[in-house]
Amino acid sequence: MGQTKFSTHPTSDKMYYIISGFILTFILIAVSYPLIYVLSASFSSGNAVSSGQVLLWPVDFSLEGYEAVFKNKDIVRAYGNTFLYTILGTLVNVTVVMTCAYALSRPGLKGRGGFMFLFTFTMFFSGGLIPFYILMKDLHLINTMWAMVLPGALSVYNMIIARTFIQSSIPGELIEATSIDGCSDARFFFSFVLPLSKAVIAVITLFSAVGHWNAYFNALMYLNDRSLYPLQIILREILIMNQVDVSMIMDPELQVAKAQAAAVLKYSLIVVATVPILCVYPFIQKYFVKGVMIGSLKG
Repeated sequence: MGQTKFSTHPTSDKMYYIISGFILTFILIAVSYPLIYVLSASFSSGNAVSSGQVLLWPVDFSLEGYEAVFKNKDIVRAYGNTFLYTILGTLVNVTVVMTCAYALSRPGLKGRGGFMFLFTFTMFFSGGLIPFYILMKDLHLINTMWAMVLPGALSVYNMIIARTFIQSSIPGELIEATSIDGCSDARFFFSFVLPLSKAVIAVITLFSAVGHWNAYFNALMYLNDRSLYPLQIILREILIMNQVDVSMIMDPELQVAKAQAAAVLKYSLIVVATVPILCVYPFIQKYFVKGVMIGSLKG
């Protein structure tokens, strides 16, 4: 009986691995092909893209799209604005989230339950778009770079993850021992909490950076000055509104039709807009699972 029991497991395991491998391979192909197509189309000619000749590899290799991207002043300026908003906004997010999370993780904080209720309440209810716009106007943030940075400075979701991480990862005995030695809350926060919270800080940084990099709604609502536009607004104009200046394309063959010019430019711009944020993932990947799982399952 024992031999029969153990002999059936390898077969079932093999079937499980085969089926799982087939499903995961299908998902990988389904997810990877659009990315490969966009990359290949960005290196192809406008005629090849418009006629549907591009399937997997670049056709009529051309860098005209990338030349058009970096020669356009609006795109280059928007690219710099996006970097500025992402760096500054991420710094603000991480600072506010970690300081708030540390305060709410202290059991001796008076009214901690009330504060948590107020923070959680904002996750389900808000004042609405029009009152928020009036608030932004009264704060003189309309048509300024701070309209892209200050709204949403505190993510309650990220704060809850960070607070739970601090509670579950930093023992209370450490806090008591340092307080006996005369360590202040500020010193404990900078000397112990931050160094021991690298995993959750990396996760919050990734979430915040991706959010700021892809943000366009705030710019659409609160920015009127084109010099302040982020890259996503320019990308939206090209992809949705089809606002492409044909003069940006130097190849005479691509000037035949505006659609051909837009096809090359939009794919090149998508690649240029995606690559920087993708480069962040390899440096944060080792912290990502640890920070999310500890912050969401414990406490």
